[in-house]
Amino acid sequence: MERDIKKIISEMTLEEKAGMCSGEDFWHLKKVERLGIPAVMVSDGPHGLRKQTGEADHLGMGESIKAVCFPAACATASSFDTELMYEMGKTLGEECQAEDLSILLGPAVNIKRSPLCGRNFEYLSEDPYLAGKMASSYIKGVQSWDVGTSMKHYAANNQEYNRMSCSSNLSERAFREIYLPAFETAVKEAQPKTVMCSYNKINGEYASENKYLLTDILRDEWGFEGYVMTDWGAVADRVKGIVAGLDLEMPGSGGFNDAKIVATVKDGSLDEALLDNAVERILKVVFSYVDNRHPEAVFDRDADHEKAVKFETECAVLLENNGVLPLKTGAKVVYIGEYAEKPRYQGGGSSHINSSKVSSALETAKSKGRAVSYVKGFPFDKDEENEEELAAALQAAKDSDAAVIFAGLPDVIESEGYDRKDMKLPDCQNKLIEAVANVQPNIIVVLHNGSPIETPWADKAAAILEMYLGGQGVGEATDKLLYGEVNPSGHLAETFPLRLEDNPSYLNFPGDGINVDYAEGIYVGYRYYDARKMPVRWAFGHGLSYTEYKYSNLKLPTEILDDNNCVKVTVDVKNIGQMAGKEVVQLYVSDKNGTAGRPVKELKGFSKVELQPGETKTVEFTLTARDLSFYHEGLGDWYAPSGTYVVLIGHASDEIALTGEISFKTDKQLPFFVNGATTIGELLAHPVTAPVVGQMMQNMQEAMGSMQGEEAEGVADALGTGAEMMEAMMKGMPLKSLASFAGAEVAAQIDQMIQSLNQALGNK
Repeated sequence: MERDIKKIISEMTLEEKAGMCSGEDFWHLKKVERLGIPAVMVSDGPHGLRKQTGEADHLGMGESIKAVCFPAACATASSFDTELMYEMGKTLGEECQAEDLSILLGPAVNIKRSPLCGRNFEYLSEDPYLAGKMASSYIKGVQSWDVGTSMKHYAANNQEYNRMSCSSNLSERAFREIYLPAFETAVKEAQPKTVMCSYNKINGEYASENKYLLTDILRDEWGFEGYVMTDWGAVADRVKGIVAGLDLEMPGSGGFNDAKIVATVKDGSLDEALLDNAVERILKVVFSYVDNRHPEAVFDRDADHEKAVKFETECAVLLENNGVLPLKTGAKVVYIGEYAEKPRYQGGGSSHINSSKVSSALETAKSKGRAVSYVKGFPFDKDEENEEELAAALQAAKDSDAAVIFAGLPDVIESEGYDRKDMKLPDCQNKLIEAVANVQPNIIVVLHNGSPIETPWADKAAAILEMYLGGQGVGEATDKLLYGEVNPSGHLAETFPLRLEDNPSYLNFPGDGINVDYAEGIYVGYRYYDARKMPVRWAFGHGLSYTEYKYSNLKLPTEILDDNNCVKVTVDVKNIGQMAGKEVVQLYVSDKNGTAGRPVKELKGFSKVELQPGETKTVEFTLTARDLSFYHEGLGDWYAPSGTYVVLIGHASDEIALTGEISFKTDKQLPFFVNGATTIGELLAHPVTAPVVGQMMQNMQEAMGSMQGEEAEGVADALGTGAEMMEAMMKGMPLKSLASFAGAEVAAQIDQMIQSLNQALGNK
């Protein structure tokens, strides 16, 4: 139905308008019955509904309705499957409609800066391109049911330690290239109904009152149309928030901040038009839900459980396999570790789901009549050694054809509210894995964790299957993968370093509690490991299969890419094995123009393609100027220099199969002011100044060639006599130094040249 929202706002009292900008309670927005504004409910996600009907909280401690726990973001990102993300979002959207929930609080798209962030299991990736594309698909899926999403936590919230007050200090380039693009992509491609601002400060200013973040970038640059809400309790100064573009405070302050808004409007220090804008943005989203209810929506928990199982089979990553997997149906196998019967499938905190049912791998194997025995080995919830259990595990392993050890991180280690202290599994687990590997060569480790771990036993394992936090269907999914009913197809959305100390943020995480310096800049994840040529346990994008794939026929554009067009890249991928499977084709781009401070390569495309044995399909990618660009702080914009770029196609970031070159031409000119400190090399590299300086250099060479006696010897001594040395020194020489070597006449020419060059560059 059509509503005149501006008219509704004009009929609201000042107190009602201020009240609309804060929650009624933990989960509801305020209503204004006389104007037909209903109360609507929001609920935690992102991988299931945490709808609380009783006592409310935001840390997952209170009871919530029975719901379906889907794989967490650490798992779903590893699917590299945008269609899966859309389907999961669509399922959640229908569940929200059935439960009368107007907003699902997700997805969480913060970058995995450090493996220690306690909330990494809720975040998608270390790579902003992958995170943005996966988030966009999820948002589109949820909102296809006219339910809103709240993309979070905007922005630079990459740790839990002092998250409510700590300042994330980073360069504009790192902000733009690493920590903002996932939000930008999702806003431009999917328009989430709301965005949730984070608790932390950014370069000293709270996100909740940061106009540059909430208005200049989010709305003016990216075109965001919805409303901005706070994370629960993130308001610092409520009135500053309104000015900055913060619309909704959650969960509210019992009227305290509402009164501040009213008072500042009355005394003229807050423009009422800004308050009206906030109310309008909120009401547009409220009514878009209220006016588009779906009575046909059904929350079928059993059907959605089956979807959770299916999704998880697409997310799991086969990290290692010497051929022991898939297991043969009749093989005598022992399952070791309590996670086999009590799987860890979700993290702690606000996303914790009261699951409708949970399947274990042991229960599933028994229901299918598999020849599986079980030894507890170690507990699922603590680091506790038991010599009797260890002895039983060793004996059972000796007596079996293979041993599957179900390992992982206890709930208490990974949760919202605090960060991990290290990357280690509990000692009891590492000890048992090492011991079993000594008596049974066919050892398979199944991992349940929300972020990377150190695996000192990896070289002794015949196979390693990373299930991540795979949702309530993780047990059934594990069984399907172990026994080859489904071919693993997940790829890592984050790097597994060999040890914590290798991580680029190691020296600067989590800061001193007041500030955390992002000193590694843009070198996060594989960007850092590539640049350092540092070995890792498993690289970004890594994932094995029960079949093999071959890439061929890479076709690159013959036309030159420029600032305004796009080009197509195609490659053929063939399943050369004996089993149907899905391959994740990854496209990276590398700048080969000598541009300083650029990563070795960056992900700029991916596609998951299903192939039958012997089948070949062509995968197509589109590249734009933005895909080649970095954020130039001087220009205040994205910039790629004209020249050559390499396209790399591969199975993983460290397994590139095909490469080729494309050409790029830009009309953008970088800001450039010439003065005495400007070097000859800088001038020769700029298209406007290069011809002038080239002519000057020729004139100088002729002038020096006519020098005689002591004058010529002095110049030769200063500049060197070798051709290479001469060229290197000249390129690195500032104009002021050149003037001092070349004499008064040339110095005067250089002074005049500086003025004329600045005029040619448009400098005043």
